Amino acid sequence: QVQLVESGGGLVQPGGSLRLSCAASGSILSINAMGWYRQAPGKSRELVAVITKGGSTNYVDSVKGRFTISRDNAKNTVYLQMNRLNAEDTAVYYCNAKGLLATMRLFESWGQGTQATVSS
Repeated sequence: QVQLVESGGGLVQPGGSLRLSCAASGSILSINAMGWYRQAPGKSRELVAVITKGGSTNYVDSVKGRFTISRDNAKNTVYLQMNRLNAEDTAVYYCNAKGLLATMRLFESWGQGTQATVSS
């Protein structure tokens, strides 16, 4: 009942930047937390960054100082600005959202994933 549509992945050279976007739609009453996860080949999925409705953020240590998560509550959209990218950032990035439906039921939804490749 909640759809997450991601955009913004692609190929970038080391040191470059990408900006990911994820828009949520559906019968949403409120979204408590929105976050970005990533999964590199042969590795498990890991949390990259998360932001609460109030704007509190948390990042995995490897991206601190390079990535910035933000959200537009009015648009139910979350962004991930990724700067100073390196090869270890290559992964499929997934958007995640947790909140409350209009039916007063909790939900957790995932996006389809967007590939970010860092290579020269």
